[in-house]
Amino acid sequence: MTAQSIEATATAAVSAASGRSTEPVHGAEIIVPLNRLKASPRNARKVPHSVATIEAFAASINAKGVLQPPVVEIETKEDGTPTGNYLVTIGEGRRQGLRLLAKRKIIKKTHPVRVIVDTENDAHEISLDENITREAMHPADQFEAFNRLAVEMGYGPEEIGARFGVSAYVVRQRLRLASVAPELIATYRAGGLTMDQLMGFAVSEDHERQRQVFERISQNTPGYAVRRYMTEAKVELDDRRARFVGVEAYEAAGGVVLRDLFTEDGAGWLEDISLLDRLVQDKLDGLAEDAREREGWKWASAHFDFPYGETYSRVYAQAVERSEEACAAIAGLSAEYDQLVVEMEDAEAPSAERDARLEEIDAALQAFGPDFAYSAEDLSRSGVIVTLGYDGLARFERGLVRPEDVLKAPREASEEAWEEAGDANGEGEAVSGDEGRGTEAEADEGLAPLSERLVIDLTAHRTAGLQDALAQDAPLTLAVVVHAMALQTFYPGYDQTSPMSLRLGFIGLERLAPGVSEGPAGRRIGERGEAWRARLPAKAADLWSGLLDLPGSDLLDLMAHCASLAVNAVRDPHDRRVGAWAQAEVLATASGLDMTTTWTATASSYFSRVAKARMLEAVTEAVGKPEADRIAGFKKADMADASELLVAGTGWLPPVLRTAKAQAPDDPTVTVSDTVPQTDDGYAFAAE
Repeated sequence: MTAQSIEATATAAVSAASGRSTEPVHGAEIIVPLNRLKASPRNARKVPHSVATIEAFAASINAKGVLQPPVVEIETKEDGTPTGNYLVTIGEGRRQGLRLLAKRKIIKKTHPVRVIVDTENDAHEISLDENITREAMHPADQFEAFNRLAVEMGYGPEEIGARFGVSAYVVRQRLRLASVAPELIATYRAGGLTMDQLMGFAVSEDHERQRQVFERISQNTPGYAVRRYMTEAKVELDDRRARFVGVEAYEAAGGVVLRDLFTEDGAGWLEDISLLDRLVQDKLDGLAEDAREREGWKWASAHFDFPYGETYSRVYAQAVERSEEACAAIAGLSAEYDQLVVEMEDAEAPSAERDARLEEIDAALQAFGPDFAYSAEDLSRSGVIVTLGYDGLARFERGLVRPEDVLKAPREASEEAWEEAGDANGEGEAVSGDEGRGTEAEADEGLAPLSERLVIDLTAHRTAGLQDALAQDAPLTLAVVVHAMALQTFYPGYDQTSPMSLRLGFIGLERLAPGVSEGPAGRRIGERGEAWRARLPAKAADLWSGLLDLPGSDLLDLMAHCASLAVNAVRDPHDRRVGAWAQAEVLATASGLDMTTTWTATASSYFSRVAKARMLEAVTEAVGKPEADRIAGFKKADMADASELLVAGTGWLPPVLRTAKAQAPDDPTVTVSDTVPQTDDGYAFAAE
């Protein structure tokens, strides 16, 4: 039928409805102009169609026409004569879709519409029947139908979306679901899988992997757990390596990114782990070499993690000496900079002049160079190690000295002091071996050096005198203790230059628990150490005079920092120090240790590393037994994830991390065993 004949038929239908011809009979198919179709007041659907639904109708009609004619009744006046309009009883959504196309000028307002006239049935009842007696297509049928259009018709996601009024992204989701292994689709149709689980499988198109994971899960396994199983051999986009290299660089090198179409955050995974690791190492190597050339280090190396198995001493940047004129200029520029910043904050409108002046001041301050710098001597014997931090940023450990590059200053200073002692006794050369082992009687034969035995005897008496003197001078003794501690903490390799035999046993916690230095407590310790390094002298020889200038409160703070680093409360099965563990618990109580500010129970930090009974115990303690019972049937990995979510924000801690409450000091019944968790609590050495 041509457009002219359709228009003619439509005109005839209108004339018939107006009484100029025979009125359409029940069941007749007629053509009516769109502007003659009206919404029926007797339509059972009172909640209007959504915008998305009307868009879908419009897209379908635009691509394929009206596939199912609306059912209409003839509108009449009060006297029963037709008005020339028709009320749409069934198909209001299609009418709205046509109106949307007319509004967008894709069709005319008088566009001919094929309709079916109903003059016998109750309009409200058939409208209700239309909306009740129907069943939506199973989602799996829809997925496969979309896939058939893509495969057989060659339609892309954009074209399919345009033909059905949905976004191309939704089409891609449905096509991805259609790519799941056929047996899993069949299981979904039969009700053996949920949509959430199916979306978890669809994260990858690897059918073999889908089948493997399907064998591992239970009926209650949540979709996020399925997704984790599907991607456990891949690297997430928020992994530190992926953030460091960048997805663009990884893809440019030929790497494949697996995208999740079913999460709002657009999660993804990098599939080529070996390529990613190579890119990370290449970038770290480049940063290390650049730092070596630009900053003048003797050597530079790059590692994913800091090589704690190697031993390094360290040198530190020293304050740059400036002339009085330079110091005055820097102070003046800094004051002007701060004043301009204040004026900009108070100003109602931005000022180009102020911005330009700030840039000038910043450039002038930069020209003075850094306030702290490494000496040429230190640069010539030390290096820098570049590592990958847990935040995906490169970390530079500068001023590291290899064992072969450590200056022999402590030993040489000791030998020089011994030689000077010989000089004071009348000889200008040191005594060693049998040549210096004369008897006291032989000392009468001229000014021979004192024997080693006599020197030991005399200096033993001197040591006793020093001990007695220090015992009567508490402030000086504090300085001596801090000096011995600070040498070991901040000047590795020079720790033997203190006369006090005080040894701090430092423990490398990062080696035992990777990432501990990036935790809240580790960061606070690192910041505290950096602050002290900036205050202490660059050379160990100047430490004593520097400490004597510090007030007693600062000495106590420095001692607390150094001593704290020697605390070891690690329960190592190969080093069973039960007494030390007990005292560590007493120390935790005395200090009011609150581990909720330092550690949080997550699937990776705790739940996936303990038995299911321990998980249920934690959930019961944190949120109650009903929640624990709800997840009791989960598989271990699923239970770990669920436990993390349930316990989050409750402040729950495993017993080994809890701090006993302090007891009244005058309670004679309290002993160490009353306040200290015993080592047989089941947490100390359970296998993971």
